[in-house]
Amino acid sequence: MRTTSLPSPVPFLFPLALLAACLLALAPARALAQDLEKASLVLQWLPQAQFAGYFVAKDKGFYAEEGIDLAILPGGPDILASEYLEDGRADFATLFLTTGLQRGETVPLVNIGQIVQHSALMLIAKKSSGIRTFQDLDGKKVGLWANEFQIQARALFRRQGITVTVVPQTSSLDLFMRGGVAACSAMWYNEYHTLLTYGLDESDLQPLFFNDAGLNFPEDGIYCLAKTAQERPELCARLMRATLKGWRYAFAHKDETLDIVLKRMEAAKVPAGRAHQRWMLDRMEDVTMADDGAMGVLRREDFERVAWALTDTGFMESTPSYDDFYKGMAR
Repeated sequence: MRTTSLPSPVPFLFPLALLAACLLALAPARALAQDLEKASLVLQWLPQAQFAGYFVAKDKGFYAEEGIDLAILPGGPDILASEYLEDGRADFATLFLTTGLQRGETVPLVNIGQIVQHSALMLIAKKSSGIRTFQDLDGKKVGLWANEFQIQARALFRRQGITVTVVPQTSSLDLFMRGGVAACSAMWYNEYHTLLTYGLDESDLQPLFFNDAGLNFPEDGIYCLAKTAQERPELCARLMRATLKGWRYAFAHKDETLDIVLKRMEAAKVPAGRAHQRWMLDRMEDVTMADDGAMGVLRREDFERVAWALTDTGFMESTPSYDDFYKGMAR
């Protein structure tokens, strides 16, 4: 009589044991995800390397490590980040310092961290025009963007007694290329390089930095309602820690960072070129790092310089005090 041996139960038990182990391993992760504090950050423009540190901090899990489930909302031409704060559509927003101060007249905003330390705003002329300094713009047509982008220029023209004809500038640089204005507005990390992609050489261009003229206006900072900073100070501090970690990682791992940025741009259907985004990321490092290597701090002297320009040029009647406006969450 033949006997048939039954298969050992071990092979069947092993997959079950493995599955149980996996479920146990995933349980803390699921619990952690449920424990994360939800928050949202709206950017003042479309995805690009200007915001690389936020994207990196999100993708690398730095916000999650700080206990935050952060939703990053893209900005754009039809989105006012300050309005998102005012009506509760976002907990945090990136804004220029000038914008934060101006909007603070009607919305109780505070700055919890100043990312960009050095102004990247500039005017650009062609060297063939003979323009070498701001003074050479006297009597010329100058393209200026609207709103806060005019403040530095108007403050400088008033201080130095320069008279120009202001021509409203759109996102296009065609008027400058055709000679319709003697100088155009640009950001060092963006439009300046765009002109180079048009076929111009750096030797063809005369950059005029407001930063070099004593008008350094720190730009991108992180803002929230005063109520948020008062009621959720730990969230603000954790958000700043993760954000600064994201920026440091972005500058130390630029190829990986560009992959992350380009993926974001592709998802948002924003035209992207790696070379241009690399230029932007490099320049963001230049304007984000303070001279002493610090990051994320709004210095009193920078605040007072911008506050003076806003009142001197008539954009504001008065500004809040430094201590009321800046809550210093960068550590």
